[in-house]
Amino acid sequence: MESSSLSRLLKRWSDGDRDALEQLTPLVYAELHRMAERHMRKQPSSHTLQTTALIHEAYLRLLGQKEKRWENRLHFFGVAAQAMRHILVDYARAAKTDKRGGETRPVALDEAAIVTRQRAADVIALDDALAELARLSPRQGRVVELRYFGGLSVEETAEVLNVSIDTVTRDWRQAKAWLHRELNKRAAPA
Repeated sequence: MESSSLSRLLKRWSDGDRDALEQLTPLVYAELHRMAERHMRKQPSSHTLQTTALIHEAYLRLLGQKEKRWENRLHFFGVAAQAMRHILVDYARAAKTDKRGGETRPVALDEAAIVTRQRAADVIALDDALAELARLSPRQGRVVELRYFGGLSVEETAEVLNVSIDTVTRDWRQAKAWLHRELNKRAAPA
């Protein structure tokens, strides 16, 4: 479906049109499925969180939002990316409570999305570092969330944030470098 048509349906749903929600559901579900698959492909085969569970949980969170004012398709999927991030982090925190012992180690940004018992601490460290980054530079935090967790392109991220492509590229590069330093610093023995 064309992006502008999807954006119109999202706006109609925001205005309370139940028919728009019915039309949106299969379209949105398909894109959420693609987003979740990107994350789950990085998971080991022994991972217990299934793609479908991630999709359904994210979808329920999106449906349950009190303030549904979707500006457009990219805004909606940006919020979906944030929801998936929180679900994966919650899952990692739960896995960590089951784990006994273990040390934090430096990880690459791509590696940190793998949610297993052995890597739960890494995901939590990434989430903590992202929270700190968002406090220091909210836009860079959103760039990471949209690009990494949402799978948006540089161009789509620029559109969502209403900034230039060069700004997104610069923020992405700086945020990755900051996160790499921060994760290594947190993993270093005290």
